Amino acid sequence: MNNNQNPVLNRRIFWDIVFENIDYQAKANFVIERVFERGDVEDIRNCRRYYGNEKITSVLLNTKFLPETRMYLASAVTNKPLKDFRCYTLRQLNPELFPY
Repeated sequence: MNNNQNPVLNRRIFWDIVFENIDYQAKANFVIERVFERGDVEDIRNCRRYYGNEKITSVLLNTKFLPETRMYLASAVTNKPLKDFRCYTLRQLNPELFPY
């Protein structure tokens, strides 16, 4: 984990909060989840450089929600099967309505 400098992330990911006030250490779970949910490839790379693969894997395995496409991305990045992700299990327990 890099404590010297904040990660370089796109401001649009954090559109609903004051970007300059983000505490990257205290709110690490929030930052990682938001980057994987809304960030592009470069944002994800910068997040991985800052927090390290171990922290990223721990957070992503325990997150409650990720869009379906991002679950597959998280699985590829962490090299873990989908069934290990909490968000995947929760999605299986709560199927969506039938698309008519």
